[in-house]
Amino acid sequence: MLAGALVALSVFRICGDRRRLLLKQSWSAAVLDALGVELEADLTHLAPGVLLVANHVSWIDIFVINAAVPSAFASKEEVRRWPVIGWLAWKNDTVFLRRGSRGHARIVNEEIAGILAQGKVVAVFPEGTTTDGRSLLHFHAALLQPALVAGRPVLPAAISYWELNGTRSLAPRYDGDISLGQCTTAILKRRRIIARLVTTPLRGLQGEERKQVAAEAREAIALAAGLPLASNPPEIPDGLRAGLPSGVLPTGNPNRAPADSA
Repeated sequence: MLAGALVALSVFRICGDRRRLLLKQSWSAAVLDALGVELEADLTHLAPGVLLVANHVSWIDIFVINAAVPSAFASKEEVRRWPVIGWLAWKNDTVFLRRGSRGHARIVNEEIAGILAQGKVVAVFPEGTTTDGRSLLHFHAALLQPALVAGRPVLPAAISYWELNGTRSLAPRYDGDISLGQCTTAILKRRRIIARLVTTPLRGLQGEERKQVAAEAREAIALAAGLPLASNPPEIPDGLRAGLPSGVLPTGNPNRAPADSA
């Protein structure tokens, strides 16, 4: 984290977009290596300017995605005020979402569409909260709206964690009452954990509404990660109907952690 802050303070000011993305990617890979997490990524279907739609298990999901494909993320506005983490998120193209503001939701939609139009990848976690990694929750369809309006591809990405013996790992889970310290300790107790990121294409989406696209993305991720579909009819945040929910990354988890940073 200190290295990331130093780079953001110095090199980020003088280098171009491409160099910044490479720095973000190498830093994220270094964080995973320090935690003993080995990345296996299948990016066969990746293209410039896609909206990456992923399931959400842990605060390290951010680093898994960035180590594979450096991306911009959407995050609840409160994260902007967190010491160090909020500043790093702001420096790394994070789009901050304000609770209960229809006007702000439209602005955020336009901002995300603008990033996609530049050929950059934007990643969202439409479950709206983290899970234990063994099931897949309901997707908030509004998060996909910017890509559909801008005519940009939506690309599902399945994240899963595995032990060296081939069983699914629960060490990275950051749900319920699990604290950041407990989650990090559980990861460090493992000699090695395999993080798998697998992209999977959707069929043609021309003219489809966002709920249908969200449902298809959810099914594609469930298939790629080998997950059952759970149900979590959550309360709808005030700003959801305007385009985006109030908290996105990781939202429902009460723990204050870097899962909301990019």
